Amino acid sequence: MTSDLLFVYGTLMRGFDHPMAKLLAGNAEFLGPAQCRGRLHLVKHYPGLVVSDDAADIVHGELFRLREREAMLREFDMYEACGEGFPQPTEYVREMLKVTLADGSVSEAWTYLYNWPVTELPRIASGKFLEH
Repeated sequence: MTSDLLFVYGTLMRGFDHPMAKLLAGNAEFLGPAQCRGRLHLVKHYPGLVVSDDAADIVHGELFRLREREAMLREFDMYEACGEGFPQPTEYVREMLKVTLADGSVSEAWTYLYNWPVTELPRIASGKFLEH
């Protein structure tokens, strides 16, 4: 199962003055705000998403359709320091996740899940990184 959709919830969102956010904006179609089930934690100056079984745990982000899927995913894998060549366990892992758009439609999209323990990390209760 593969997808050309990418769900972002942190420094890759529009409105961030970051080279990788600009790379995404320039090489993908913005499909709209979206959300997924999960918990958001503040790692440092960036957030980490962990999956949750609790329907009340919602993380808000943005959904993009990548134009050059393989090339773009390679770039973002490098940025998130995961995939081949990085020592395990990597801080993030790229996995498929169900995301819901504002109109209620559900898609499967790639996202980067936080892969290290979060016990010491503060939680962003709103699920909105831009508002923490």
